[in-house]
Amino acid sequence: MGTQNLISPSSNDSIAEQAAEWIVRLTADDPIEQKNARAGFDAWRQADPRHADAAERMQSFIGQVQSVAGNAKPAHVALSAAFSMNRKQGRVKRAGAVLALAFALGMPAWLALQVYPPSYLMADMRTATGKWKTQTLSDGTRITLNSASAVNLRFDAQRRALDLVHGEVLVDVAPDAARPFLVETTHGSIRALGTRFVVSREDESTVLTMLESKVSVQTAEQRSAHDDEGTVVSAGQRLRIRTNGVSPIEEVDVDSVSSAWKNHQLVVHDKPLSEVLDELNRHRPGRIQYKRAELQNIKVSAVLPLDDTDRALQLLLTNFDDLRIRMITPYLVLVDMPVKQ
Repeated sequence: MGTQNLISPSSNDSIAEQAAEWIVRLTADDPIEQKNARAGFDAWRQADPRHADAAERMQSFIGQVQSVAGNAKPAHVALSAAFSMNRKQGRVKRAGAVLALAFALGMPAWLALQVYPPSYLMADMRTATGKWKTQTLSDGTRITLNSASAVNLRFDAQRRALDLVHGEVLVDVAPDAARPFLVETTHGSIRALGTRFVVSREDESTVLTMLESKVSVQTAEQRSAHDDEGTVVSAGQRLRIRTNGVSPIEEVDVDSVSSAWKNHQLVVHDKPLSEVLDELNRHRPGRIQYKRAELQNIKVSAVLPLDDTDRALQLLLTNFDDLRIRMITPYLVLVDMPVKQ
C-alpha cells in the first residue's frame, strides 16, 4: 500500500510547531535575532517540501490576523506564548492559553485562536469554538466537524486518509473498493470502505463510536509495526483507542448519538461532572475552571445544549443544589462545591 504522500499525525504536529517557532524568531523585536534566524529558517524550509508548506500556512494565518486586527503583532505574541507553553508543558494548557491571550491581545474575538496548537491553526479544515461545519469531500464522503475541531486530508491513488488534529468528527464514508478510507490520530487508525461513525480525539486516547456497518481499528504501535491485525468494531459499539492498546467494547444507542449530533446536544448517563465540564469547555469561548478531584464523584445524567453553554450550566446548577457557578467574565466561569458551614 503506497504511503509516499501521507504524513503521520505526530509528524504534522512536530512540523507545525517547528514552523511556529521559526516565525516567532523571525518576528522578534531584536533585529540581530531576526537576522540570525533567517539563515536557519531558509535551510529548514528547503530541507523538506512539508516544511515550506507549513511555513506558508502559518504566515497565511498571521496575514489573516493582520487583516482583522490591523497589525500582525497580536498573532506573533499569541504564537510566542503558545509555543513557550507547548515546550514547557508538552501541550498548550487551555487555562494558561486563554489568560495569555487575554493579556497579549486584549480582545475577546481572539480567545478561540489561542486555545489551539499551531497544527490546528494550519489544518485543511477547522471550526471555531461553538461552530459546526459539514462538507462533502472530493470522493463523495461527507464529514461534519464538531466545535473546535480540525482535520487534514491526505488522498492518493491507494487510499483516502483524514488526520484528526483536534476535536471530533462525524464521517459518512462514500464506498470505494479500490481505496479504503482511514481516520488517523496519534493514538491509532480506523479503516473503512463505506460506513458511518464518530471519532473524538482526546489528550490520552481516541474514542470511536460506530453508527453504521463496521471498521477495523489499529493502535499506533500496530500501525508503526505494519501489523495486519486489527480490532473490528460494528454498529452500536464504542471503543477507546490508546497508542498501545484498546479498551473493551461497550454498547451505545445509535439513535441517541445521531440525534445528539443533529441537535447539537450532549447526552450523558451517569458521567462524572468533571468530564461533562470538559466537553462544555470545548464548546465555549474562554474557560470553565474547576478542581477535577472535587467534582469527579458527582454523576450526571442529562441532555445539555452544546450551542448554548450558559443554559447548559444553568441546567447543571438547577439539578445539583450544592453546586456553585460564578461567571467572573463571559470568558471565565468558576465551578465548585463549597463546604457547608
